Amino acid sequence: MTRRTDWPGPADPPRRGRGPGGAPDGAGDEADGPWSGDQEGRSGRRRRGRGAFGRHQDSGSPPSSRAEDGEPPTGDPAERARAICLRLLTGTPRTRKQLADALRKRDIPDEVAEEVLSRFEEVGLINDEAFADAWVESRHHGRGLARRALARELRTKGVDSALIEEAVGQLDAEQEEATARELVARKLRSTRGLDRDKRLRRLAGMLARKGYPEGMALRVVRQALEEEGEDTEDLEY
Repeated sequence: MTRRTDWPGPADPPRRGRGPGGAPDGAGDEADGPWSGDQEGRSGRRRRGRGAFGRHQDSGSPPSSRAEDGEPPTGDPAERARAICLRLLTGTPRTRKQLADALRKRDIPDEVAEEVLSRFEEVGLINDEAFADAWVESRHHGRGLARRALARELRTKGVDSALIEEAVGQLDAEQEEATARELVARKLRSTRGLDRDKRLRRLAGMLARKGYPEGMALRVVRQALEEEGEDTEDLEY
């Protein structure tokens, strides 16, 4: 049975990130600052001297992978689960589902995982709402992703649909279109020298990959081309 004194103490909920390094990548394009931490760090070096429980280790025998990961190699499954979660949360926010998946891969019983994760939520170490808010702010300002792409990424992280809807609701249509214009303005110069239709397809395709609606993407690109003196009256779209 897990001793309550071993649980982590109360902690403030994760603070919302600012800019590309303040939040999640999560989901391609997720290598942004600390939010790229969907990979779990491992130490490949052997340790000598005293083991996790004070015994001398044989320097000629390799340590267990669990010990290298920072989790107790034996003992109470709840202690192992707690150690796994604390390690994964170090420096990188995680959703409850991400942690649950990690515990399942390490053969932590479901009922034990549920108890540990619920306790982590109680003390604020897991906060899917704050995670979603920070992810949207960071990925929109840092990568220029639109609401549709942000929602898709959060779904892959296991965030609840209601929390996703609330988080992406931070962005209104005007802000989304303003960001689309900035993206096109930065990319426009690199398309000079191409014919008009190819420029339009390339720029609109860039916006589509970032989740912008087709109608908005085409309108923004056409306006940018017109400002450069391109004639767009005969375009069919």
